[in-house]
Amino acid sequence: MPTKHQVLGDFYYKEARREGFRSRSALKLREIAVHYGLIRRGDYVADLGAAPGGWLQVERDLVGDQGLVVGIDLSFIRPLPYENVRLIKGDISDPTVLEELQKISGRQMDVVASDLAPKFSGIHDLDHAKQIGLARVALASASKILRRGGSMVIKVLMGSEFNAFLKDVEMSFAHVKVFKPKASRESSSEIYLICRGFRGSPNQPHPGVAGSA
Repeated sequence: MPTKHQVLGDFYYKEARREGFRSRSALKLREIAVHYGLIRRGDYVADLGAAPGGWLQVERDLVGDQGLVVGIDLSFIRPLPYENVRLIKGDISDPTVLEELQKISGRQMDVVASDLAPKFSGIHDLDHAKQIGLARVALASASKILRRGGSMVIKVLMGSEFNAFLKDVEMSFAHVKVFKPKASRESSSEIYLICRGFRGSPNQPHPGVAGSA
């Protein structure tokens, strides 16, 4: 007899396929975005670790025709049939990748979504440390591309380094929530940080100041 985890996993996998999403993780982002109103019409969204493109599909649905979605990943992403979904193949820690993003957008982003994940070894402590490392890369990237007051969602694995990372995130955002979507397996240590009210980097102008995004 299949376990509860297997049944739920099959349900969300089949549901994602039924709705035409490229990955079951698309259901996670949609739940997050709807629950927190994270992505709105006309928003500019940067998607870090975007392959295979399930999150891009959700983001495009939410921003509509007037917004922009830019997906970044080391792996190839099959293009989506929308002019306002752009793709960059590269390492988010490479400064030239962020420069390319900024050329495409022409301004700072309203939302940064990070589903970055390492190649998992099956050793929890090692995988957790690698995941936190990628989450820190995502946070550092957001400090360069996210507008003051903007929002971010970051995938994280729970573990010994989580609390220290959470404190760093709370220093960068006015409001931070820990959230586990229904589509995440109960047995997984995966959670998402929902971050709102980006405080901005020191050299970033406040809203209303000339030259601000």
